[in-house]
Amino acid sequence: MKLVFATNNVNKLKEVQQMLPNSIELLSLKDIECFDEIEETETTLQGNAKLKADYITKNFGYNCFADDTGLEVESLNGKPGVYSARFAGEPANAENNMQKLLSVLKDKEDRTAQFRTAICLNIDDKQFLFEGICKGEILKEKQGEKGFGYDPIFQPEGYNLSFAAMSAADKNKISHRGIAIQKLVDFLEKNYA
Repeated sequence: MKLVFATNNVNKLKEVQQMLPNSIELLSLKDIECFDEIEETETTLQGNAKLKADYITKNFGYNCFADDTGLEVESLNGKPGVYSARFAGEPANAENNMQKLLSVLKDKEDRTAQFRTAICLNIDDKQFLFEGICKGEILKEKQGEKGFGYDPIFQPEGYNLSFAAMSAADKNKISHRGIAIQKLVDFLEKNYA
């Protein structure tokens, strides 16, 4: 089965590819020659995932899925949330976002946070939503060289390592995206294998 993953993020693509069974051929936006910048204009993670999946289905005709992920910090009332990728403003990059978050949390006792991933699957003219959550906390300084985004400052519950200090396989087992992708895979294997 061919499925398009509506992302331009090569790190995300690589991460998801490792989690999918061989029966699913994952195509990137580049593979289908979609070079459009799909604006994330919704105010929820589910809304952005749906917007991206619908864009690909409508304009390119493929079965596809899209995701959106946010880091929700308890003491910031769930922020940065849907704005996680652009938290520090322009230029939007992981280093600036991490530094801003560390600065904002500098004097906060409560560093509880969670990553949330929403996935929207468009397949055979039907739409399905999946969600994954990973609870943890924001570290006071970066730890580890792997991963991407906020991984160096997020430590999942029950672990003493940041996502960026874990192997990809270990991270994928417990991460928000890993959980959401596993739900997607289980659904596809049960209904489309």
